[in-house]
Amino acid sequence: MPSRLMIVDDSPVMRAFVKRTIAVAGFPASEILEASNGREALDKLRAAAAQPPVDLILTDINMPVMDGEQLISELKADAALRSIPVVVVSTDSTEKRVGALLKLGASDYVRKPFPPERLSEVLSALLGPPGGSPGGEF
Repeated sequence: MPSRLMIVDDSPVMRAFVKRTIAVAGFPASEILEASNGREALDKLRAAAAQPPVDLILTDINMPVMDGEQLISELKADAALRSIPVVVVSTDSTEKRVGALLKLGASDYVRKPFPPERLSEVLSALLGPPGGSPGGEF
């Protein structure tokens, strides 16, 4: 079944890279929403008609307006959005920071730069294998 995803990153280049990686991994996505910061992401999620509006969110941490940590906090405080898995995709990867984000409610953490196989592994664990076959083949 195709997944609805959201990529939240202030870099259009990184959003495009993540989107391409998802396609290369063979994950069927019926829709991929994009946002340049946490506030924009929340606005789009809350405006969506479907509940939950997406099946998974991939977010950076360091962004203007609202960062990824604030986004996760707001998502987990919102009854309509708290069940959406959130994967942090960031260069900010100290053990302390990763631990704090996982404790806050992030489902997983992918360190930038990352090989496509790492993102495929995380998506498979949270959404099931692409196309119903085991593993994300490249």
